[in-house]
Amino acid sequence: MPELPEVETVCRGLQPVFAGQRITRVELRRKDLRFPLPEGFAKRLEGRSVREITRRAKYILAHLDDATVLAMHLGMTGRFNVAPAGAIEAVRLGDYVYEHGADARHDHVIFTLKSGAVVTYNDARRFGYMTLVPEADLAADPFFANLGVEPLSEALSPAYVAAKAKSRKTDLKAFLMDQRIIAGLGNIYVCEALYRAHLDPSKPASRLATATGKPTPAVERLVPHIKAVLTEAILAGGSTLRDYQHTDGSAGSFQEAFSVYGREGEACLTPGCQGTVRRKTQAGRSTFYCARCQR
Repeated sequence: MPELPEVETVCRGLQPVFAGQRITRVELRRKDLRFPLPEGFAKRLEGRSVREITRRAKYILAHLDDATVLAMHLGMTGRFNVAPAGAIEAVRLGDYVYEHGADARHDHVIFTLKSGAVVTYNDARRFGYMTLVPEADLAADPFFANLGVEPLSEALSPAYVAAKAKSRKTDLKAFLMDQRIIAGLGNIYVCEALYRAHLDPSKPASRLATATGKPTPAVERLVPHIKAVLTEAILAGGSTLRDYQHTDGSAGSFQEAFSVYGREGEACLTPGCQGTVRRKTQAGRSTFYCARCQR
């Protein structure tokens, strides 16, 4: 599943295409994706103008001129193909190593804009979904009500994480991937942040807080690394592990900077450490770590 940097890459690619544009036509090739599309979905969108495109967790949000938000989740294989006005070939914002996006049979929702640009949502497995939510009700909507803080916001601080981690017996990795605590933080970037902070992913989350819920040195190290890993990944256009592309079609390159993820059996990159990267499974997901320097 695409992680926050990949979704942010797609979001930034859609912003210049959609922002300030009126949606003139919406073609639905089916009535549902992962969930049924809202009743009157196409008619409610046609004629509306898009004020801006933003991201919340792993959702892409199109803010419309009638104070409604079109919320879109990519699921596992969702991506947008953008054909600018007059273009011969579309650019895929969110291309995978697998050629799902090239198969028009999986084109499910097609937006035509006043500019002449055509934006097509393609999703081979149909795990993605779209919904319409009044902007004023967004925070209370079932899809958003339980989301935690944005990891790149000031709200993610050592004090916040420590308060949530106090007395928590769950392991560090599961704690950090809990979307109710930190929204949008996923497997790859949790592994990378824990490695940089030299923290064992299997140790209890309570090590991030004192008995009174104050930040420990461990969380003071960890939070800056979470922000740094995500920022670097966004600047690199995400990871081509899922082959997400920049808006110009060039592949994301953060996988070239992985310190630990996918490096099972290779030497640890920490200076002076003679450990080897190991892999284990936690909650059904692969965890990569160095047992020697992550303690």
